[in-house]
Amino acid sequence: MIYDDVDDIPRNWESWPLKYFKPPEIACRGTGEIFVNLDALTKLDNLRSLINKPMQINSAYRSQYHNTRIGGAPFSAHSKRGGASAFDIALGDHDKSVLIEVARRCGFTGFGVNYKTFLHVDCGRRRSW
Repeated sequence: MIYDDVDDIPRNWESWPLKYFKPPEIACRGTGEIFVNLDALTKLDNLRSLINKPMQINSAYRSQYHNTRIGGAPFSAHSKRGGASAFDIALGDHDKSVLIEVARRCGFTGFGVNYKTFLHVDCGRRRSW
């Protein structure tokens, strides 16, 4: 499901399927466009539940325009073409190894671990970098 802007989503978020993340947190940071990949978002919500403390999402869905503008991979898992199944989670006071372990249990299969300030997780092919 794709919306041109986060403001196009009905304001009655009682019907929103996620407990921990609201539409503005997963909308494209560059355009406001939002793509709802319910499978990936449910995994993210489950991860947050199991971690049992707040998580900041630096990047979720990226429109093609924004993904290109910031130098993202052409078939980025953050974009619709890549499945819109990726999230960059700010580490803050989270233990990266614990986040990875719990994210695996939630069904995430791709991990960008070589970043100091965030962890990339996605539902693509099994890999880490």
